[in-house]
Amino acid sequence: MQEQTTGKEIQISILVPVYNEQAVVPQLAERLAALMTSRQEVMEVIFINDGSTDNTSLQLFSICLSDSRFQCISFSRNFGHQIALTAGLHYARAKEAVFIIDGDLQDPPELFEVFYEKFQMGYEVVYGIRNLRKESGIKRFFYFGFYRIIGKLSTLHFPFDSGDFSLISRNVVTVMNQFPEESRFLRGIRSWVGFKQIGVAYERNARIAGSSKYSYFRLIRLAMNGIYNFSELPIRFISLAGFFSVLLALVYFVATLVSKFVYHTVPAGFTALLFAIILFSGVQLLSLGVIGEYVLRIFFQGKNRPLFIIDKKVFDKQISDGQ
Repeated sequence: MQEQTTGKEIQISILVPVYNEQAVVPQLAERLAALMTSRQEVMEVIFINDGSTDNTSLQLFSICLSDSRFQCISFSRNFGHQIALTAGLHYARAKEAVFIIDGDLQDPPELFEVFYEKFQMGYEVVYGIRNLRKESGIKRFFYFGFYRIIGKLSTLHFPFDSGDFSLISRNVVTVMNQFPEESRFLRGIRSWVGFKQIGVAYERNARIAGSSKYSYFRLIRLAMNGIYNFSELPIRFISLAGFFSVLLALVYFVATLVSKFVYHTVPAGFTALLFAIILFSGVQLLSLGVIGEYVLRIFFQGKNRPLFIIDKKVFDKQISDGQ
């Protein structure tokens, strides 16, 4: 017989965003069920079905309807990993903490015990640090570079090689739910809110089945959200680029005057003109691109659209529509 959570005060919510993971869902549910059974805390799992187009939805509904410890939120379309986690944080009912893992089982659910020990020591955010990633060399290179770049660009402390895999206190979740931004970078928000935080090193496993849903384009978009949302340097770069461009132009102008009036020679004009056009055009286009990134974020934020739309929910073995 499955344990029942209905009517009980839930202590821990486990958030699992899922997108086209029909090959992983059975083992994922089995390991999560084993985790909940082994613990004394009253726990729930909230699957966030991010608009899956395979049989993932049916699998999740079946699991949730047979075991009241499993809940499901199903989006009307694919809204993205960060928005899926945002929805999960909004609907989590835990009174103590929220445990965030990925649906591909690269983050071992069994590490909850280690995270929870740190949580009981007084840490309000316990996050995973990937000391070894069983992924392609290209992805490892980009991940490695991204965290070090944003660490240099941002005034915030971004833990190197950390992801969304974390255990977050109810207090921190409540604060994070107040953030309305559309271009979300949750691990950045998690760092921004502060509180007592600590990392736990672990070995990130390879996928047990299926393929990664984070394309290089999506990874780049996530990285840009992190950089533009949590760093002032891109916009300040424009001022610096303009200053150095003017300085370079003045130096060249002085050199031209010296050549003309002291050495009575005039530098060849075509090469110099071509250089100046390319330099200043490049600076201007780059500046417009940086400004455009900020304007684009303001544009989407100003629309004030809902971050996600729910098609169906399954909570405590009951299916309902919409929000």
